[in-house]
Amino acid sequence: MKISKEKALEFKNRWRIVNEIQRKEPQKLSPLKKLHQLKILMKWAKDFGWIETLKSEELAVRKRWIKLKKLYHA
Repeated sequence: MKISKEKALEFKNRWRIVNEIQRKEPQKLSPLKKLHQLKILMKWAKDFGWIETLKSEELAVRKRWIKLKKLYHA
């Protein structure tokens, strides 16, 4: 399906606006609301069985961070 250049630019501009709003919204939230959202995300991780997967990858991630810190003398 082909669209005109004008329609493509309109589409691009609409998504730019959406992205700006999504970037600004978290800045408006109270710390309590942010904590509540984090709690929900952590529950989802448990409910979906992601905790075990994340734990299994934790050591590899820690090793990569140590390597990066050594490389950049942090």
